[in-house]
Amino acid sequence: MAWGTFTPTHIITLIISAIVIFALHHILKKHPEKVQRIVLFVLSLSGFAAIIFNLVFWNSPIEYLPLHMCSINAILLPIAVATKNETIGNLLLVWCLGALIALVANFVQGSFLLTDPAFWFYYVPHTFEFGIPILLFTLGIFHFKPKYIISTVGITLVIYTIVHFINLWINQYCIDNNLLDWAGNLIQVNYMYSVKPDANPLLELFWSWNPKPYFYMFPTAVVVAIYELCLYASWYIKHRIKKDL
Repeated sequence: MAWGTFTPTHIITLIISAIVIFALHHILKKHPEKVQRIVLFVLSLSGFAAIIFNLVFWNSPIEYLPLHMCSINAILLPIAVATKNETIGNLLLVWCLGALIALVANFVQGSFLLTDPAFWFYYVPHTFEFGIPILLFTLGIFHFKPKYIISTVGITLVIYTIVHFINLWINQYCIDNNLLDWAGNLIQVNYMYSVKPDANPLLELFWSWNPKPYFYMFPTAVVVAIYELCLYASWYIKHRIKKDL
């Protein structure tokens, strides 16, 4: 059975992801922070497993370097859990939206069979890359702080820019050396989708507004800004209530 996109099977897996995250919160909140962090650290390693799997399984490591947002999320997540670094934690609270989008808008991966290892190495890590950053805050291990909004925006822009230039360098190198993938096609990478939309309907919309590599992704800043404002509003209301009490 194929995973599908917005099929009953796909929707059920999304519900399961939500249930797993919800259940983890209620199970872990009964335990001390040390236990919470150990459990979340172990679960966060699923992202590393997915990175290794993709580098080996698809026989084209250049196209599966850990340079997509979710892969970088997978690298930073265990570090955040182990070190309790608030800057990384607040960054991943925003980046986890990318993992959620990857689960919902699975237009390419929808063809994966549920019995295929590729499905499990995609579905499970993305579930935890979305859920663990949220759990770190709902469990009180991290705290949202407005001062980290600037670092979140700055780090995201810097990494996105660096990845874009890596895309350009790899693509030119592959052209100059005629590097082909297993199917005989010229290798051209598109990490963090900085070069083109890659048939993603939302990114295609952004591309229609401004069909220029790198710059076409800037409208996502509006989505991030709205999300950050919602977080800030909840933080403000919570602290206002505490002050009034």
